[in-house]
Amino acid sequence: MTGFDRQSTERGTGTVTEYSDVRERFAAGALLFVVGVVALMGIITAEAFYPGYNAGVQEISDLGATRPPNSVVVEPAATVFNATMIVSGLLVLGATRFVHRTFGDRPLTVVLGLFGLGVLGVGVFDGSEAPMHGISALLTFFTGGLSALVAARVITTPFRLLSVAIGGFVLALLVSVIGFGLLGVPHPLSFLGLGGIERYVAYPVLLWLLGFGGYLMAPAPPTDRPSA
Repeated sequence: MTGFDRQSTERGTGTVTEYSDVRERFAAGALLFVVGVVALMGIITAEAFYPGYNAGVQEISDLGATRPPNSVVVEPAATVFNATMIVSGLLVLGATRFVHRTFGDRPLTVVLGLFGLGVLGVGVFDGSEAPMHGISALLTFFTGGLSALVAARVITTPFRLLSVAIGGFVLALLVSVIGFGLLGVPHPLSFLGLGGIERYVAYPVLLWLLGFGGYLMAPAPPTDRPSA
């Protein structure tokens, strides 16, 4: 008996509808988990193809192209990074559809969908494409942290606390970076460098995708039912 069949049996009826719910939940989790793996490995691979790349000094998006004017594009790092972001964005959008069909939670659907659009935009508009790249990157970071917070609405296990903690950390750090920047005051984490601080925002979101994806692929708790 498969995991899908066991879960349907445990829910009592084993109907086609319940089996479909389990499949869609699993599909959402699998896609989000793949996004976490693909994005992390894509960034690592692009860094390996970028001679002299400094993760502390340089932004993640420099892997695709540095900021204008006089943008620098290093191949094949740029192609690897931009393709990674495009694929990841499309996967998130695909996962969003299954998340909505599983939970019917509109706030989560909207935030996760915007996150997917942001990631997609980072790949479509590389670092040389101002202001679209900056807008896409900011949308990605903000909605990534917000997705972890909003997802707590549908998580019924202790993972909810971790999801809130990660989302809160990302948003607080992002707001602090913007705030200190507007004030012209060095950020307390400035010793990490611009690239280091950016990774403190981006990487927790990718790790959360792995965790949330794993949560969705596991058998659903009895109270974790789709919303009407």
